[in-house]
Amino acid sequence: MALVEVPQETSYPPLEEKKPFTEPAPVLVAPCDPWPRPYYLENGLRRVAPYHYTYNTYCKERWRGRELLDIFSSEFRDRPLEYYKDAIERGSVVVNGKPVPSTSHVVKNGDVISHTLHRHEPPVTSLPISVLHEDDDMIVINKPSGVPVHPAGRYNFNSVVEIMRAERGHGFNPLPCNRLDRLTSGVMFIGKNAKAAEKLSMQITARTVRKEYIARVKGEFPDGEVVCDMPLLQISPKLGLNRVRANGKAARTVFKKLAYYPPGSKEQNLSEETNADRSKKEGYSIVRCLPVTGRTHQLRVHLQFLGHPIANDPIYCNQRVWGTRLGFNDADASHDTDEDIITRLSRMGKSEVADAVAYHDEMVDEYNKKKAEKMSGELCEVCQTPLYTDPGEQELTLWLHSLRYEDAGGSWSYVSPLPAWALPPDGQEGPTQVGTMDELVAAVKDENPEIA
Repeated sequence: MALVEVPQETSYPPLEEKKPFTEPAPVLVAPCDPWPRPYYLENGLRRVAPYHYTYNTYCKERWRGRELLDIFSSEFRDRPLEYYKDAIERGSVVVNGKPVPSTSHVVKNGDVISHTLHRHEPPVTSLPISVLHEDDDMIVINKPSGVPVHPAGRYNFNSVVEIMRAERGHGFNPLPCNRLDRLTSGVMFIGKNAKAAEKLSMQITARTVRKEYIARVKGEFPDGEVVCDMPLLQISPKLGLNRVRANGKAARTVFKKLAYYPPGSKEQNLSEETNADRSKKEGYSIVRCLPVTGRTHQLRVHLQFLGHPIANDPIYCNQRVWGTRLGFNDADASHDTDEDIITRLSRMGKSEVADAVAYHDEMVDEYNKKKAEKMSGELCEVCQTPLYTDPGEQELTLWLHSLRYEDAGGSWSYVSPLPAWALPPDGQEGPTQVGTMDELVAAVKDENPEIA
């Protein structure tokens, strides 16, 4: 077949390049990744020197067509309205990387709002993150109480992930495999690579891993193995509040008393003075806990229902919330209704807000409305932000500790030392370590063979 020359000019118009996606809006980026991290230790606390940080947020559907200041006044109530008005006017808040002409600028779909601020993190305990075991794939740590695992809310560098990164190098990427609340201390697994982290996380989810906690509770706990099978219901999703209820989710915990210390020691009297129930001097017990299921606040709520709440629990051992019975044996809410409890919590003022609402991550919104009672009265010299007072011991410690993780098949086991609050007080004798989990497991092995 013969080849012929094709004319270069045709009657067709030139093709226009069509981009399926529009370019993202420009954003402002401040030097918000200082290295080394600006930590310093002072008065038993790990502090972070204030630093500038930029939050970038795409316009949400409910923001479309609204004025910029109106969005900040209703959606971001962490600071006074006057602060946001000034921040917009001086260019600390920009849209698509550029200052806006006025606070009444209307936001539209696709806009990126950038807010650069002088960030102040709350201090945490200066206790180190100790290593219980380390190999090529995994680090087993003993997490201090009061330190969140991940950056969240007002915490960023003062988190387990960022503290470990600061200690091991900027390129280190710690991958937590199990979760502990900020106030809970104890055994945690940190993966060094994604494959190892996923393997252990799946094993924990499959319930072939046994967990043991240790708690310090009010009063003298009963002898023997105590199995609590009461279901749990979240009565306030907004406040993250749970209680025993027949129509809740199935939950099972095995408890066993390790020791009982009657009142009389100097330490005991001191702890009672700060307890919600100051009228009784009933001593305290150290209790071993085996959670068969993993419901939110399961150990705290089951111990409360049994009449032995964790002695310094700012929520479940607070008479201002639960009344004098503290939720004991009230599965049908005949003594204190859910509405009564939620109302009491919402009406708590000054010291009670500081002792309860502020210490649960899911209660941040409620706390933000009342947190002025915890302000120091001083202002930051750089950004004029009102400053917080230092956290008290009750903000840094809950007497609940993740003591042990072990494979049900016996291939591995990691146990931390007992925390100081679980050791015998001065002048009294008691256990300084725990035995195996055999007795705890035996109490439920027929119903839960997967952990036997």
